[in-house]
Amino acid sequence: MELSNREYQAYVKGLSQPSPLGKDMALAFLTGGGICTLGQLIQNGWTAAGLDRADAGTMTTVTLIFLSALLTGLNFYNKLARFGGAGTLVPVTGFANAMTAPAIDFRSEGLITGAAAKMFVIAGPVIVCGIVASMIYGLLYFLLG
Repeated sequence: MELSNREYQAYVKGLSQPSPLGKDMALAFLTGGGICTLGQLIQNGWTAAGLDRADAGTMTTVTLIFLSALLTGLNFYNKLARFGGAGTLVPVTGFANAMTAPAIDFRSEGLITGAAAKMFVIAGPVIVCGIVASMIYGLLYFLLG
């Protein structure tokens, strides 16, 4: 059976389900907002424990990374991501999840060739792009004063 582009697009449109875009955006907003609210509560807790603002911010980041890695290991972060979608990509927690999940998945292949090597499968390109972008920005900043 040979279909033209128009016939194929009509066929695919007939089979595909409509995307609940509004619902997805609302869940992402609520989930990301919840993670950020948790981060603020953690920072307030570190500040109440006697840390200054900068140290409380650092400890908040460390705490969120730890919680994200722990929840990834317990397979809760994956369930949260299915519910909240892009809302779980809040930079620190999403990056920690992207580093932890492949390490857990490939741990059976060994510490070096499995967990350590596969840990950067997803995060590696992000790190490289970040470094290249910062080099370009730094060079432009230097050249343009």
